[in-house]
Amino acid sequence: MISKEHIINRFVSYVTVDTESDPKSETTPSTEKQWDLANKLAEELKAIGMEDVTIDENAYIMATLPSNVNYHVPVIGFVSHFDTSPDFTGANVKPQIIEKYDGKDIVLNAAENIVLSPDYFEDLLQYKGQTLITTDGTTLLGADDKAGITEIVSAMEYLINHPEIKHGAIRVGFTPDEEIGRGAHKFDVEKFGADWAYTMDGSQIGELEYENFNAASAVVKVKGKIVHPGYAKGKMVNSMYIAQEFINSLPRFETPEHTEGYQGFFHLSSVEGKVEETTLEYIIRDHDLGHFEARKEVLRKLTDELNSQYGREVITTEIKDQYFNMREKVEPVMHIVDIAEEAMKQLDITPLIKPIRGGTDGSQLSYMGLPCPNIFAGGHNFHGRYEYVPVESMIKATEVICKIAELTALKQE
Repeated sequence: MISKEHIINRFVSYVTVDTESDPKSETTPSTEKQWDLANKLAEELKAIGMEDVTIDENAYIMATLPSNVNYHVPVIGFVSHFDTSPDFTGANVKPQIIEKYDGKDIVLNAAENIVLSPDYFEDLLQYKGQTLITTDGTTLLGADDKAGITEIVSAMEYLINHPEIKHGAIRVGFTPDEEIGRGAHKFDVEKFGADWAYTMDGSQIGELEYENFNAASAVVKVKGKIVHPGYAKGKMVNSMYIAQEFINSLPRFETPEHTEGYQGFFHLSSVEGKVEETTLEYIIRDHDLGHFEARKEVLRKLTDELNSQYGREVITTEIKDQYFNMREKVEPVMHIVDIAEEAMKQLDITPLIKPIRGGTDGSQLSYMGLPCPNIFAGGHNFHGRYEYVPVESMIKATEVICKIAELTALKQE
């Protein structure tokens, strides 16, 4: 049985290390502080008995648990990222342990009146009676994806300490900068050497995902003309008003707060404006590749229309693809999803097979030749002060990893 106390201690030791990534940085990792946890993880993998532990110049960590059977078993991998989102601070994380959650409001921070309430976050009620780890309301928690790392390291340690569980060779990989879309950019798939892998980067218990958004970013720059406002008639062009036209011309209800399931969206994530220049930053998401391409074309056509309306180039739009739907790469090898589903069922976990409304390292890795579905890590409300994770979910995820390894070996026996 995997120890609850052991899981809690390991998780807390990870989340109290600040590893926030920085999208404006051009280095890998994007922040120097990510090295603090990366080096700690490499040493910990060696300490528990993993072999071939490496950490490269970009902080990508890999290690091997050798096979303990005398017949051929496909090499499988498990991957998680150690950076945390720049959406909310990850400095000075102070985890709070809530034993035997009673289903009521959790006061995260009395001084600032920050409350985690099931009235707003209904998923909390699934975990009544369990042990929750929350923030103190002033930072994110970092369960995305330090819960995944906790589960992978704990599973490897458990398998090492229980050689009666038969398994083939297992590779583990930990990456920087996933939260800024670069987690797999410098991942050496050939060196990793797995036939397939799983990212431990999902949310609630039972999640099993092999579909994700096609994703792109768009930077829209609007040019204006600044003159003295007292003498501006016929001369001033206020870029912020043109930007407002651009914003209002996109479908109002095709935004994150109005969509779910397979529905795509345009998301205005940042606005910086002055009279002379305004910059809009969008992300574009859709599961369907045709719809995804159509969304990008909407932005291009709107740019052309406004430029035509103003008789000159007042807007430029730069669109960059970020990642694509892994379904295309996973469907030909669906047995890897079936194994994960069977593992959950054998552990009395109801599989929740649904599309990811986001992306993981696995989506990029799948296109790099490493099919890589995504499995729950257990956390909720990622990237903000209301993030929490049930300890029992982390224990179950750890058991799923062990069971996948065992089933993969049994199927080859």
